[in-house]
Amino acid sequence: MSLSFDPASIPFRSGHFIGGSFVEDAPVLAMHRPSDGIEFAGCPVADAAMVDRAVSTARKAQKESGWGTCRPRERTNALLRWADLIEQHGLELAQLEAVPSTRLINQLIAGDIAVTAEQIRFFAELADKEGGAVVPTAGGQFGMIVTEPYGVVGAITPWNFPLSMAGWKMAPALAAGNAVVLKPSEMTPFATLRMAELSVEAGIPAGLVNVVLGDGPVTGNALTGHPDIAKVSFTGSTGAGAAIMANIARTGIKPMTLELGGKSPQLVFADADIALAADCIARSILFNGGQACVAGSRVIAHASIAGELAERLITLMSGHQPGHGWDETTTYSPCISGRQRARVHSLVQAAISEGAEVLAGAREMDYPGYFYQPTLLTNVAQDNTAVREEVFGPVLTLQTFETDEEAFTLAEHPTYGLAAGIYTRDLSRALKSLERIEAGTIWINRYGRSRDHILPTGGYKSSGIGKDLGRDAYHANRRSKSVLIDL
Repeated sequence: MSLSFDPASIPFRSGHFIGGSFVEDAPVLAMHRPSDGIEFAGCPVADAAMVDRAVSTARKAQKESGWGTCRPRERTNALLRWADLIEQHGLELAQLEAVPSTRLINQLIAGDIAVTAEQIRFFAELADKEGGAVVPTAGGQFGMIVTEPYGVVGAITPWNFPLSMAGWKMAPALAAGNAVVLKPSEMTPFATLRMAELSVEAGIPAGLVNVVLGDGPVTGNALTGHPDIAKVSFTGSTGAGAAIMANIARTGIKPMTLELGGKSPQLVFADADIALAADCIARSILFNGGQACVAGSRVIAHASIAGELAERLITLMSGHQPGHGWDETTTYSPCISGRQRARVHSLVQAAISEGAEVLAGAREMDYPGYFYQPTLLTNVAQDNTAVREEVFGPVLTLQTFETDEEAFTLAEHPTYGLAAGIYTRDLSRALKSLERIEAGTIWINRYGRSRDHILPTGGYKSSGIGKDLGRDAYHANRRSKSVLIDL
């Protein structure tokens, strides 16, 4: 069966999802399909009053439904039903996402849908297995650490992986007993809206999952600054994360989880499997058109193998098929917008003006939509724009080293510390690299997450605060209180 479809056949709803039903709202922002640049829909912008309506609904539902105080297995069962429905409606969700986003229909069906359902199941099973603790105290006393949900969690997800990011945010919050008000990107909201609708069908009480549409300056600020939002969870750029922190500081104090930008290095030592390293590196920068916070955009290779590695990368980075996201033969994603493609090209041109040598790409593609050629730059210094700035596009830099110490120095970045890749057959060198590289996630002889959701993700430095996924994410959605009893 072909996965290709006609985007004109897909209905897109313009409105918010509050209290278990759609709230119509006039579209304000024009939406364009990144695959061909055609305007196809509009997105409303929830103002402070609409956000307050969603938060008030969530707060009331969380209290009156008993979601946070019910037998935990009840939450588990409802979330498991939700995951099942997401898989059953996988084709519908994939079509809703393939049109406005950079995700391709074949990749959505093969990956994103199943991954989102798996994430929900993972957190569902923590609901009745993670709790407080009885702690050692002096004789005649009884000490406990009791945990409870926050109440209402405000979440903001990015445009690059809309479905799976919604799973990242909503699943641990709901499993921990909270209600959620989520703002998806104004460029990619439709699959998230349908996902919220399916939560009610699964038996999650109406009002616990709410989705408000809009941009950051209006809707995002109203959400993160709302006094009844008890915790904030955000994935996006470092600049936007800093703005959210400032907004929270202006309006009150509340915990937050921020998964932010990255400029991740990939170190290829002389003893590495060059074919393996090249394949991992190419896939890491071509996947979703390089539009991933963990994209391994800085290649740091031993001088003795850098030439061979570059040749392999050039070959692997060519021949990918751009096209419509709704065409199953497409293998290469566009930039999300004309503005983003222009930014990518501007940063590449700045890098060239600063001395970078172009080994491949460095041009917009002569193809409908917002496509940019896979690009490989070398002869770049540490202060070169392409090394320093998060490009968020299909752009690699290649630097060389002679000694391990030099490699670790080049890997260090003054701003980011999200992820890193290491390629070596030497276990001692790999372990040493783990100690020397400051990053929240390090992959050895691979690059990219597995589907083991037990592994948390999050960054060092300005790449974020706190963790998504794993037990860490569940516990981040519950607060603790210490209890000491004199017997």
